[in-house]
Amino acid sequence: MTAVADEVRPVREPSPVLVATALAVVLLGALVASVCLGSTRVPLGDVWSAVVRGVTGEAPVPGTHDLIVWRLRVPRALLAAVVGAGLGLVGTATQALVRNPLADPYLLGISSGASLGAVAAIVLGAGTGGLFGLGLSAAAFAGALASFALVWTLARRGGGFSPLRLVLAGVGIGQFLSGFTHYLVLQAGDDQQTHGVLFWLMGSLGGAEWSTLTVPVVTVALGLTALLARARALDAMLMGDETAAGLGVDVPRLRREMFVVTSVLTGVLVSVSGAIGFVGLMVPHVCRLVVGGAHRRLLPVAALFGAVLLVVVDLVARTALPDQELPVGVVTALIGAPTLLYLLDRRLERG
Repeated sequence: MTAVADEVRPVREPSPVLVATALAVVLLGALVASVCLGSTRVPLGDVWSAVVRGVTGEAPVPGTHDLIVWRLRVPRALLAAVVGAGLGLVGTATQALVRNPLADPYLLGISSGASLGAVAAIVLGAGTGGLFGLGLSAAAFAGALASFALVWTLARRGGGFSPLRLVLAGVGIGQFLSGFTHYLVLQAGDDQQTHGVLFWLMGSLGGAEWSTLTVPVVTVALGLTALLARARALDAMLMGDETAAGLGVDVPRLRREMFVVTSVLTGVLVSVSGAIGFVGLMVPHVCRLVVGGAHRRLLPVAALFGAVLLVVVDLVARTALPDQELPVGVVTALIGAPTLLYLLDRRLERG
């Protein structure tokens, strides 16, 4: 087994079903708290009444919190859960694919490519369907796939493969694409649009509506299904390309498939939430410590934990400061940057 697997092998692994059940209960509690808390606190009974009326299609009752709950907070909480689940899946798959525990869409430049595609669609007016429309998702996917392909090509120069070279190439390409993205934003010519796009680039779920949920929900569900179908192949990839090929894995084909899956997921998630860093880095590590490295168990747990994490982070971003909302990416960076330094320190200690 590789250093990645050794690094995250748990001493004792609890039942993944028990862990998933506990996370589902915590997720439900986090969703309820996210809907109840905010600039205006809504009693739990009022939340329940508003949700029942929304589900049954009844008209909002004047003088109640129906509009706040059903049209604003419930879609936002659900979108946070879906995006968090997707980021957990992408981080888990990416780390297995490149055999590097420091890999995630943000560090590998995938999020930067997706952001560039999305911002180009917004600023140049190519994103049909509005800010969170399908056209924006397609542009973000194209940017994510192109940046991942470029990073991978640079990492493979010379015929070999180095996980460290991959991360360095990802950081370099990501910074270059981020600079170009900000240049496009400054060309928008509309101060309000510029401010809105910059805030969105730092991670924001403020544009959540019921209509924005369909594409990410379907994409994350299909992504989870595709990754679970290749769970054993991903396990084999942890042992190296030669070992995986000896076990019957078509390594080049698997990488192509996983590049497409992770790029689609990243593109769709960035199109609805902006570039939220470090979630895909932290979630797989925590989950491997609990349920081990077998992807058939790891992937569902990573999705649930990612959902819980981002729902809580979004709640903190909305309520940490009075009368002001923080970008979600700011909160994840405050948590993720120390985590990254800790992981780097551990790898240096292991040589």
